[in-house]
Amino acid sequence: MSHAALASRLRTTTPVFLVADIATTMEWYREKLGFQADPFPPSPPYAFCILRRDDVEIFLQQLDGYRKLDVYQQRCGGVWDAYIRMDGVRDLFNTISSMDGVELIEPLHRQPYGQWEFELQDPNGYVLVFAEPS
Repeated sequence: MSHAALASRLRTTTPVFLVADIATTMEWYREKLGFQADPFPPSPPYAFCILRRDDVEIFLQQLDGYRKLDVYQQRCGGVWDAYIRMDGVRDLFNTISSMDGVELIEPLHRQPYGQWEFELQDPNGYVLVFAEPS
C-alpha cells in the first residue's frame, strides 16, 4: 500500500439496510429503540432515511417489494447485520425485552470473549447485536 493511502484515516462505518417501507421501519426504530429519523424527502414517499441515536447511525434505502432473505440459522452463532457497542446494555435489554413488536433472538448473556450481548431482529429481518464489555 502506498504511503499516501496509509496516511489517510477511516473514521466510521454505517450499515445501510434495504427496506420495502421506510415509513414503517423508521417508526419502529423510533418507538422501540429511541432512534431519531431524518427521511428524504421530508414527506412520503421516502427514498432514504438516516436513523440516529447517540453516536450510532443506520441508513435506510427504499426498494419497493424488497424482502430480506433470512439467513440467520445458516451460520452457527447466527448472521448479524449491525453490531452496536454501547454502555448500559442491561438497561436497554430490560426496557425492550417486554415490548410488543420486538423479536429477541438471543437474550442478554455474557460471551466467552468478554462482552454482554443480546440480539434482536427488526421488522425487515435485520439482526442487531447490542454489546457492552463486561
